[in-house]
Amino acid sequence: MATNEVSTNDFQVQYKLCDYNPKMVQAWQELFKDHADRIQIHNGHIFGKDAPSADAIVSPANSFGFMDGGIDMVYTRHFGWQMQERLQEVIRKEYNGEVLVGQAAIIETFEGGVKEGSLDWSKYNGGQPIKFLISAPTMRVPLEVADTVNAYLAFRAVILAVKKHNAVPANEPIRSVLCPGLGTAVGRMPPERCAFQMCRAFEVYELGMHKNVLNPTHLEYPCADHETMTQYV
Repeated sequence: MATNEVSTNDFQVQYKLCDYNPKMVQAWQELFKDHADRIQIHNGHIFGKDAPSADAIVSPANSFGFMDGGIDMVYTRHFGWQMQERLQEVIRKEYNGEVLVGQAAIIETFEGGVKEGSLDWSKYNGGQPIKFLISAPTMRVPLEVADTVNAYLAFRAVILAVKKHNAVPANEPIRSVLCPGLGTAVGRMPPERCAFQMCRAFEVYELGMHKNVLNPTHLEYPCADHETMTQYV
């Protein structure tokens, strides 16, 4: 399955955007208002009991899989250090030591899959287990990415990685993805710019819109698109 095709699965992946920053939530609501059938937006803690349930959760990590800061530390406290250890093993074996911005790695949240005793799932995310982690770096190492297209590249990577995962019949399908703001904490990307970039990635790689992004006839178009994404406010 070509990675730039709209999914041919018999289901549509639901993306659930969750952040405690009301400005991030407001920006998503504005930018994704035409895609309410595919996008859910929630204001609150990503692991709250009333937070959305999902098959997978996005880690806006660094390229080396360290999950000891920012929202990644929240994930580590929730799932334990075992997840970072297994992620870094995958990064070493399958990505030559680092997952580049624009790539994503998918692992199970617990080795061998989630089990009844892995966590008290009744306390979190509607009582449903989160089965997969999608590590999608927004920066190679912690630094400001406000004037980059890194939120676009990271969300693009998430969408394409889920498509690739779901195209393998032996894999348990990912039908829903929980995602926080991308590059908005340490990266200091304005929420409006992050939301715009995430929406652009969703429209191009999930909905098949903006054909000139995938098949530009002149370099001027991707140059203009890049400038729009880095300067959007």
